[in-house]
Amino acid sequence: MAIVRLWHGRVPSENGDEYEKFLVERAVPDYSSVKGLLKIYFTRRDDEDATHFLLVTIWESMDVIKNFAGEDPNRAKYYPEDDNFLLEKEKYVQHYEIFYEK
Repeated sequence: MAIVRLWHGRVPSENGDEYEKFLVERAVPDYSSVKGLLKIYFTRRDDEDATHFLLVTIWESMDVIKNFAGEDPNRAKYYPEDDNFLLEKEKYVQHYEIFYEK
């Protein structure tokens, strides 16, 4: 059964475009290197003070997610560069099992 993994982050509005570029150049290749990643949706929403990023990824199984995120797949994975962008680093991600797809 496939698993959806959700990660959320916020950056100051003035850094939104730069962080988007960082995600595409740094995170996408890292995610894509893991066999068993089925789909990536990197989304953003601009508010007055901050730009929100919601990364929605679909994986074959929780074991595959562990190959990406480490032994505790519920913990968020960060890159050293994230410290230059994010307003805070949320500790956990969310996972959902896909029970229906069309």
